Amino acid sequence: MPYTPIVATLGYVLSSDRSQVLLVHRNARADDQHLGKYNGLGGKMNADEDVVACMQREIREEAGIECTQMSLRGTISWPGFGKAGEDWLGFVFLIEGFSGTPADANAEGTLEWIPVERILELPMWEGDRHFLPMVFDADPRAFHGVMPYADGRMVSWRFSRI
Repeated sequence: MPYTPIVATLGYVLSSDRSQVLLVHRNARADDQHLGKYNGLGGKMNADEDVVACMQREIREEAGIECTQMSLRGTISWPGFGKAGEDWLGFVFLIEGFSGTPADANAEGTLEWIPVERILELPMWEGDRHFLPMVFDADPRAFHGVMPYADGRMVSWRFSRI
């Protein structure tokens, strides 16, 4: 059976000194599947976009800033991740340069600058703890992972780097 996931981007915006990352604290909507969790910025890709254009649009919409430098850090396939068990395929970016001043909040929650070394202390999807260290590490190789979900929980994680 062909794999037909929802394609999306997920971006982590670094401060100019690379010590902090801009995250959204998903605290705005009671019906949010991500309620209470911290996450990067991003969302679904439109049919007329490439993944870079999608990431730039999502950062503009969610934080009010323009990406000036970014790198693809990896891809993740999330079979079964959606509310109704939909499959997702995410392109994970590190935003290393931007112009403008980030908004304080968006429709999903409060935007907060968090020290990079403290990210894993925050409430987040348990699966994020597996790939986030690779987003910020010094290894120039992208990671490509598969993280199946069932009933809202991560089932397993495996990845490749070449």
